Amino acid sequence: MDGKADLHLHTTFSDGALSPSELLERARQAGLTTIAITDHDHTGGLDEAARSAALSGIDVVPGVELSTSVGEADVHILGYFINHRDVRLQEHLEIFRAERLKRAEKIVEKLNGMHIPLTIGAVLRRAGKGSVGRPHIATALVEEGLIGSYQEAFSRYIGFGKPANEKKYQVSPREAIALVAAAGGLSFLAHPSTFISEQVLREVIDAGIDGIEVVHPSHSPELVAHYSGIVSEYFLLASGGSDFHGGRRNDREAFGKYFISTEYVEMMRRRLR
Repeated sequence: MDGKADLHLHTTFSDGALSPSELLERARQAGLTTIAITDHDHTGGLDEAARSAALSGIDVVPGVELSTSVGEADVHILGYFINHRDVRLQEHLEIFRAERLKRAEKIVEKLNGMHIPLTIGAVLRRAGKGSVGRPHIATALVEEGLIGSYQEAFSRYIGFGKPANEKKYQVSPREAIALVAAAGGLSFLAHPSTFISEQVLREVIDAGIDGIEVVHPSHSPELVAHYSGIVSEYFLLASGGSDFHGGRRNDREAFGKYFISTEYVEMMRRRLR
């Protein structure tokens, strides 16, 4: 009998609310048999996840989520089955995390210029040992009593096109795909319906992507069918997951609801052989 796989999950090593061990326990309760931890620009949670997996019986796919750009479009690349101890990969992830910190500092400066007295220290306390990102800024703004809601942070201040937003460090999908391949993994385009045009989608396919995340909370049944058709047309692999973060994301209901059959995970393994 096929199991249930959620291949898009975040922990406290990026902008998730649960530790790797807590996430494994939540996965067990949800009836998942395979998960992938895909923290943003960070693989620090994978060893803890592997230890917890030995106790829970859940198969953990080592993963990562990399932020890239095509013009003004944010393009996220999921890497699966990576060797997270690969030296070149870790060197690049350190650079990415350093650039994330620089971006956060610039966003805080812009907020201060708008008379919002947030400090970078308050943001870093929320990020802890994880790679810092806008969700930590949004959480800090709420918890410091500076705005009313997490959503307001993005809609008024730090979302795309908003006054305190700051451009990301520029990495191309082709560079990220090559980095994942060099670490022995497979690369997948994450949630393609999110700010990605059909033209950008074709560019990412041309760059050598291995697969597409077909199942995602942002994908309607019609979009799932659409991306499944593209996967078949270009002989790509299919992935899927809940993109669960927890905390103020209010995405608790997605956990255990958005998944793929473990048959697709086996197809990935066969591709790597």
